[in-house]
Amino acid sequence: MVAEHVDAVVVGSGFGGSVAAHRLAEAGRGVVLLERGKAYAPGTFPRNPYEMSRAFWEPKDELFGLFDIRSFRKLESIVSSGLGGGSLIYANVLLRKDESWFVHDSPLPGGGYEHWPIGRADLEAHYDNVERMLTPTPNPYPDLPKARALREAAQELRLEAFSPPLAVSFAAEPGGSPGAKQVIPEPSYGNLHGVTRLTCALCGECDIGCNEGAKNTLDHTYLSSAAHHGADLRTLAEVQGITPIPGGGFEVRYVQYGLEVDDDGRIPRTPQTITCDTLFLGAGTFGTTGLLLKNRVSLPALGRALGTRFSGNGDLLTFMMGARGQTASGDIRLIDGAYGPVITTAIRRPDGLDEEGAGRGYYVEEAGFPEFANWLIETTQVTSSMQRAIGVARQMLEVRLRSRNESTISAEVAKLVGQGRLGASSLPLLGMGRDTPDGRISLRDGELAVEWTSATSREYFEQMRGTMRDLADTLGASFRDYPLWWTKRDVTVHPIGGAPMGRHVHEGVVDQWCEAFGQPGLFVVDGSALPGPVGPNPSLTIAAMADRAVEHLLERPNTSRRAAAATWRHQSTSEEVTTMTDAVEFTEQMKGFVTLGESDPRRGYELGRQLSQQFMFELTITAPNVGDFVASAAHEGSCRGFVRCDLLGGELPVSRGWFNLFVDVADPSARQMRYRLWFNDLGGTPITMYGYKDVRDDQGMDLWSDTSTLYITLLRGHVPPGDEGEVAGAGVLRILPQDFARQLTTFRGSGDKPLHALAGFVRFFVGSLRDVYLRPGGRKARR
Repeated sequence: MVAEHVDAVVVGSGFGGSVAAHRLAEAGRGVVLLERGKAYAPGTFPRNPYEMSRAFWEPKDELFGLFDIRSFRKLESIVSSGLGGGSLIYANVLLRKDESWFVHDSPLPGGGYEHWPIGRADLEAHYDNVERMLTPTPNPYPDLPKARALREAAQELRLEAFSPPLAVSFAAEPGGSPGAKQVIPEPSYGNLHGVTRLTCALCGECDIGCNEGAKNTLDHTYLSSAAHHGADLRTLAEVQGITPIPGGGFEVRYVQYGLEVDDDGRIPRTPQTITCDTLFLGAGTFGTTGLLLKNRVSLPALGRALGTRFSGNGDLLTFMMGARGQTASGDIRLIDGAYGPVITTAIRRPDGLDEEGAGRGYYVEEAGFPEFANWLIETTQVTSSMQRAIGVARQMLEVRLRSRNESTISAEVAKLVGQGRLGASSLPLLGMGRDTPDGRISLRDGELAVEWTSATSREYFEQMRGTMRDLADTLGASFRDYPLWWTKRDVTVHPIGGAPMGRHVHEGVVDQWCEAFGQPGLFVVDGSALPGPVGPNPSLTIAAMADRAVEHLLERPNTSRRAAAATWRHQSTSEEVTTMTDAVEFTEQMKGFVTLGESDPRRGYELGRQLSQQFMFELTITAPNVGDFVASAAHEGSCRGFVRCDLLGGELPVSRGWFNLFVDVADPSARQMRYRLWFNDLGGTPITMYGYKDVRDDQGMDLWSDTSTLYITLLRGHVPPGDEGEVAGAGVLRILPQDFARQLTTFRGSGDKPLHALAGFVRFFVGSLRDVYLRPGGRKARR
């Protein structure tokens, strides 16, 4: 029995999850928020090499840090893991989606449409709500060198540059005079970290965590308010499974990571379970989509739109290197990308929806960097560094050879350090906009896989690169692409889609209120719910969308389902122990295709083959006590091994299995071989695979096809023999000739008389085939 039940569980603490937790708690709902990462108070973000080496997220390698770096086909991505989600490492920009960019029925390559079931008017009031909490303000330092450089370049190119609103406290009070390291007064809802916050120090470290506390991140705002109103915020809690409860509500299974290593040098992992009336998924595009994909069997109504409409929000990273100009310091132009907030200035290029023939719209923003990046840039200039070192060494050697006393070598050391010209005159550029949202997220070998290509957005990317190149030329800088762009690889910090909004279940996973089709009470409130790119930085739109969804929910009556949750039980059957003497075992491998949501194996196979939805198993089948096995009507043995299916999460161990060989059926001239396997999908949902081989003497040479073809259905739950379960999917598996040849070599006998056992099994097998295909009076006998 599940002991803990709450009104709402929120998964993830990014711009959707934090807003949802705040609005629900403020309305008096019982809320538990589950965040996989740690809490980061000001002053605790990693900086030195030791801390940075542990600042990445990969629990299987005992890493529980801030940065989650993903690599897919043609795409890299960086997302965050921590209390506050992406706000911990984003560049603070809060821009509203352009009104004309809420497209409707915009055709996509390969079929389908990008369609936004909501418009700007639906979000305006919610944009206002979010801005009141995050209090964005434009950069108050217009003379920052990098801001001035981008504005002047834009002016020369007749482009419009502006200072976007930034969720940063530049002054102690809104509207006050900006100044570094002013103490920020604590708001009425308090500060969950209990650490003093200071105003922006212009250090350029926004993207690696603000140790001043100047960023108005979600932990300082929405989450502190949610905690103030009673929300239970749990960190290092990674959700793995979701199961709907009969009568309404959900069971959520998660792993609670410990804080200290155990005796084996590993972080403890404790399975936990909680139930709720409503469930809000805000774990980000990869987190939420992955969670839904891993729990497809328990959430069958989600439909086939799951995993579609993936986009990188048109992100493109390029570099302006070594800007030149006549300045007091020489022939370089001082841009100083490390001084000031990461982003201070933006340039908007119109869309064909704004003016005819303009193509797809985009924004270009400068992307500053931390001061230590200047040292990295300097040390990467191997040739010039070596030349300086050789020059200094030669000069010092000359002094020694001439026996001249010169104890002051400061000038020589200064030469060795270098002048830092390249770092001071270079600047990354970050573009984003309306790329084509035709990517797809799926599971492969238990891990997320993203199929995405820049090819369908080639014109968009080339136009953006042209603008970036023009900016670099105007500043006398060299233009450089992202290092892997020549391989058509891109990098995104704004992954979007995977559980998109739609008008119906065939178009989307959730409706315009972010509630899942066919699964009432399940909401998706992060970037995965967006049906296409936002265009500008998407954070504000995600937060407004979540605010709208929760406000709509709160208009309904709050009906608790505690009674249904209290009686919720998992199916369990005790494992029977069989003593095996004179047993026979062999290993069998079968492969084929399945489709979820299909009940007919043949249709499931055909559709699964078209969609490359493979299913296979490898089983070691044991016939215990061959004499009893042959004598019984059930001819029952046991199975152990694994199934492999990317739809269900990769390779999954069989917890228990049954095998029945040549059992009688209604037709006295036919027999069946039956398989029943218990396993759990990657989300922990129990599944039963039931399959049968139909052995009967039909027209033609059918013995091989009969004994090598298995018709399977996937059932929800661990369904014991003799019971019928709810069908979750179906398909067909077959033994390939080479696998059958390999199978023949795996037969083994055991016990006191292994050869006797093996001979008895073979006699039964061959005799059963003879009874079916060469039975007296049968078709073949008559010939």
